[in-house]
Amino acid sequence: MVSLTLSSVALLASLLPTTLAQTFTACNPLNTTGCPNMPALGGNSTFSFNSSYNEDIWTKKNQGAVRQTDAGTEFIVSKEGDSAQLQSNFYMLFGRLEIVMKAAPGQGIVSSAILQSECLDEIDWEFLGVNNTRAYTNYYGKGNMTDLTRGKDYESVATQDGFHNYTIDWTKDRTQWWVDGVMLRELKPAEAWEGKNYPQTPMNIRIGAWAGGDVNNNNKGTVEWAGGPTDFSKGPFTMTIQEVYAQDYTTAKEYSWENMDASGDWEKVKVIEGKSETLETIEQPHGVQNRFNALSTTAKIGIAAGVLGFVLIAGLLGLFYFIKQRRAGRREFLAYQAQQDKENADLLQYKQQTGVTGGATYNGYGRL
Repeated sequence: MVSLTLSSVALLASLLPTTLAQTFTACNPLNTTGCPNMPALGGNSTFSFNSSYNEDIWTKKNQGAVRQTDAGTEFIVSKEGDSAQLQSNFYMLFGRLEIVMKAAPGQGIVSSAILQSECLDEIDWEFLGVNNTRAYTNYYGKGNMTDLTRGKDYESVATQDGFHNYTIDWTKDRTQWWVDGVMLRELKPAEAWEGKNYPQTPMNIRIGAWAGGDVNNNNKGTVEWAGGPTDFSKGPFTMTIQEVYAQDYTTAKEYSWENMDASGDWEKVKVIEGKSETLETIEQPHGVQNRFNALSTTAKIGIAAGVLGFVLIAGLLGLFYFIKQRRAGRREFLAYQAQQDKENADLLQYKQQTGVTGGATYNGYGRL
């Protein structure tokens, strides 16, 4: 069930901090020349967030803890100003994003899964910690916030009871939001202010949690939209992600802005074909165990033989050292025994010369 509530309509005009909390642009090609090319994904991949994530592909942004556990990667809000976020180093020009996650509970706490471009095109999933059965969908075109019908709340959507799949499927013809295989919303370009506000430039992934209820860092409208002031003494507040699937609907190596104009039209984006650095990084094993598993059977046998040879040599050296020490000890014992025998012989000779016998000693004049 969709609803346009007071929190999602009357307060939309004051939601600029919502965007700034998790999104930003380093170089906006609509008003700046010379913006660098964007590295593409150019394919698809599933990224596991259990135990670890690949830091060559995902970059930590903003303040707040991002902690890796066996259950998934945790995004933790503990104090004022926290906004724990990871951002992909790759971009997609139309694509599919699936995130398996559990939203953070807590009044004023917001969990987010966002696609955003340097042109400030944006597609959002947002979950308010104050309500565990509501999901909020939104989009922006070129950062334009004047359309007050963009955001829509959906009731009866599980967010905190366990892990769920939240999906954005984005093409030039429509954008869809899905939960656990059920489509909640579809947006056509014509609905987005005659297409001018329709997101259509290369976007990367930004996921994390932040405190919309942080009264010292957000305005009144944002605090009310987020469900009220956050009591940080009840924290920490934790959002957890297990898995991310991303599919770029191009096979690009990079995206260039050299043909872009103020329209922000997707057809002005130059697609540079080739294998992306991101795919090359993905194909490189991540972690020692994965690197070993990726080796050929011959290489594995070679490594195993090398290790076995090292152990064997070390064992032989140890045995040689033991035998050597044992022989040295025997020689020392025999030398010691010879010395004892010599001393005993010398003592016996001395006794015989001085007339010492048994337990009494005599000389020519009587008993001593």
